[in-house]
Amino acid sequence: MVIVKAIIDFVMDILETIVFIGSLFIVVYLFIMAPNQVKGASMEPAFNSGEYILTSKITYKFRQPHRGDVVVFKSPINPDIDYIKRIIGLPGDQIMVNTGEIRINENLLEENYIAAKTNTWEGGYIREGVPITVPPKMVLVMGDNRQRSSDSREFGPIPIEDIIGVVFFRYFPTNKMGKINNPLPKSLQSYILPHLKVFQKTSYLFASLF
Repeated sequence: MVIVKAIIDFVMDILETIVFIGSLFIVVYLFIMAPNQVKGASMEPAFNSGEYILTSKITYKFRQPHRGDVVVFKSPINPDIDYIKRIIGLPGDQIMVNTGEIRINENLLEENYIAAKTNTWEGGYIREGVPITVPPKMVLVMGDNRQRSSDSREFGPIPIEDIIGVVFFRYFPTNKMGKINNPLPKSLQSYILPHLKVFQKTSYLFASLF
């Protein structure tokens, strides 16, 4: 009987450990972070098809979205598919694509991470040389591989609440394992950019007085 009791206690300890680990995994997966696989070429060269990444589901509970963030969200065209794109425009931003370049609030956005210049498509949400304003509580997203990406140029801005998570780590392939950093300068990531020209004019005026 002693042996049987010891075996039962051992099995129960193992089951308790399995249940605890399983519950912890479910909590982490549902509320904190989740693994995702990159599918397609829309984010090349930063992300290639078949790579595995981790997305944070809690980042935007502590801060607002930043330009340059890479996010995973449900496709507005097919909700059964997850898209991975980069945030280009924030709520209130005026965005214009002209001759392959993006201007945000009349300032040129320097992008050293894209595979080719930004194009537009006939019938798309964004038209060549026509400025649009990102609505409140929404962001404008684009893939880095602009020639092969279905994004806000086609279907328009997406609600921030539809974002599943912010990509923060790549764990496969192992030779590319590591933290995912925002490539834009800190000054261009948040709401400073719309006031950049005003700041510059104020600085010039202040400097002229001395």
